[in-house]
Amino acid sequence: MPVDFVAIDFETANRSPASACQVGLIRIRDGKVVDSEDWLIQPPEGHNAFAPFNVKLHGISAARVRTAPDWPNTLGRILDFVRGDVLVAHNAPFDMGVLVAATRACHMQVPQLRYFCSLRLARKSYALPSYSLPNASRAAGYTLHNHHDALADAEACAAIVVDVSHTRGRLNIDELSKVTGVQIKSLRPSDPPMLDSLVAGATF
Repeated sequence: MPVDFVAIDFETANRSPASACQVGLIRIRDGKVVDSEDWLIQPPEGHNAFAPFNVKLHGISAARVRTAPDWPNTLGRILDFVRGDVLVAHNAPFDMGVLVAATRACHMQVPQLRYFCSLRLARKSYALPSYSLPNASRAAGYTLHNHHDALADAEACAAIVVDVSHTRGRLNIDELSKVTGVQIKSLRPSDPPMLDSLVAGATF
């Protein structure tokens, strides 16, 4: 069965999970990249200070996002790209926490989405000294040259899921979840805040 999903990665401006300043999206069809998008984001008001640590990490500053789309426009673009696919992220609680926190900061309803964690999958699938995104994607045969660029990180994350899927016999995302025990979880409009995601720069 083909493995189809959308990989996602966020970069943030500061310790607030609402401070999304870049998103990268990769669409996978039958284990191959068929589409990608990335763009800078103006973080929501009150969450838009750029901390020196974060700027040093990803190179994105307040000046660079001055004319970028705001979060309401960004969320619409993300949902248009995802189109009902399962979202995959490395340390998914962090990235889903960014999506939830930015949405709530703009007084919008959290969308209903399914998501899957490539970090948890890597821990189940590889024997590594570290399951950071560069290490885990290298085990999957992907060299991550530009860590903390959202598009590069999304592609690295996708490579992990595709590799494990193929190793396990070309499983689709639901089969992969069942075989490995890594749950496909859901965001729902009524969910409480994702407190386990509120770790600044949880960039594995």
